[in-house]
This record gives sequence, C-alpha cells and structure tokens, in this order.
Amino acid sequence: MDVTASFVDAEDEDGYVWIRRFEDEALYAAVYEHDRWKNEIGPVVYGLLIPEKSVVTRLVPTPASPLR
Repeated sequence: MDVTASFVDAEDEDGYVWIRRFEDEALYAAVYEHDRWKNEIGPVVYGLLIPEKSVVTRLVPTPASPLR
C-alpha cells in the first residue's frame, strides 16, 4: 500500500483526507485481513475516526492519471 497524498481540511479541524493506492485486490485484502491490522493497528485507527463524518470511497484512476 502506498500513501499517495494526505490533506487536512482548511475549514474543518476534524477534516482529513488521504489517498492510498493498492496494486491489486490481493494486497488490499492482505492488509485488512492481517492479524496485526485486526489486533493492533485497526483498533487504534478506528478510535481516531468520527464514524458519522467518515466517508470511504474507492476511486479508479482515469487513463491519463499519473496515479495509474
């Protein structure tokens, strides 16, 4: 997984956006199915989130995108 970009919201102190890139679905699954994510990292991350304000979106780069 590559963290491609990271942003804070200039108008919302709780706003944070990050763009991550996974080479394929297998890598995505490997990250989130790993015991370390489930038992150590995930619980800490979820404790930092505001669920009612969280939005997760899967983006697909266009053919012209440098993120391909």
